[in-house]
Amino acid sequence: MQLTKKFVKAKNPCASGYRWFVRNQNGQGDYQALLDALVAENRIDDACWLLDQFGATDEILTVDTLDAPAIIFAGTLNVRMGINADTLVRAGKRIITGGGIKAGTAIVAGDSIEAAGSICSDGDIRVAGDISAGWGIEAATTLDCGGNARAKWDITAGEDIKVNGGILADGKVQAGQSIQCKQGIRAGGDVRAEHDISVVKGIQAGLSILAGNHIESGWGLKAEGDIVAEGSIKTGEGIEAAGKVSTGSGYGVYAGLHVRFDAWPVSARVSAQCQPERLVSGHWVEAA
Repeated sequence: MQLTKKFVKAKNPCASGYRWFVRNQNGQGDYQALLDALVAENRIDDACWLLDQFGATDEILTVDTLDAPAIIFAGTLNVRMGINADTLVRAGKRIITGGGIKAGTAIVAGDSIEAAGSICSDGDIRVAGDISAGWGIEAATTLDCGGNARAKWDITAGEDIKVNGGILADGKVQAGQSIQCKQGIRAGGDVRAEHDISVVKGIQAGLSILAGNHIESGWGLKAEGDIVAEGSIKTGEGIEAAGKVSTGSGYGVYAGLHVRFDAWPVSARVSAQCQPERLVSGHWVEAA
C-alpha cells in the first residue's frame, strides 16, 4: 500500500508526525516501510497511530528470530524461534512463534497470538482473537483477550484479566484486580483475584477460588480446595468445594439464582466441609 500526503492528511495526523512524513519521506511511501522508518526513529506512538488509521494487511513476515527495540508489523508475524522487544511487539493480524514472546511495554495483535513458549509483557497484552501459550501468559498490567485464553502453565495479570471467550490454564489464573470472563474458567491451580471474579458460565479450579470482593457465575462453582470471597458469592446453579465456602462479614451465599425452586435439590446443590454461615439460597448437601 502506497501512502501519499493527501491520503495521510485526510486522517488528521498530529502536526509533528505530518511534518516528519513530508520532510523525511517526501510525502509518500510504502505503508510497511513507513512503519519501519518510524520505529527506527523511535516514533512508536506515530507508528501505532498509522497502524490504527490504515489497518492490517495480508503480508506475512517469516523469520527465524526477532530481537529489536520495538516491532510493529501491519500483517502477520511468523517467527520460528522467539520474539523479544525492549518496548512494543505489535502485529496488525496474527503473531505466531515457535518460541516465546517478551516485550517491555505491550504485546498487541489485531487477530490472534500463538506461542510455543511463554508470552510475557511488562505492560499490557491485548489481542482481538485467541491467545495460546505452550508455557505461561503473564501481563504486568492488563490481559485483554477478545477470544479464548489458553496456557499450559499460569495465566496472570498485575491488574485486570478480561476475556471474551473462555480461560483454560493447567496452572493458576490470577489477577491483581478483577477477572471478567464471558465464558467459563478451568484451572489446574487457584483462580484468584484481589477484587471481583465474574464469569458468564462456570468456574472449575484444581485448588481454590478466592476473591478480594465478589464471586459471581452464571452456572456453577467447583473447587478442590476452598471457595472464599470477601464479598458475596452468587451462582446461577450449584456450588461444590472440597474445603470451605465462606463470604465476608454481612455478605451471603446465593446459589440457584437461575434455577426453579423445585429443581434446587438437583441443580442448585451447595456442598462443602461445613454449611456456609450465611447460605441465603441453594440446597445444602453435606460433603461425603
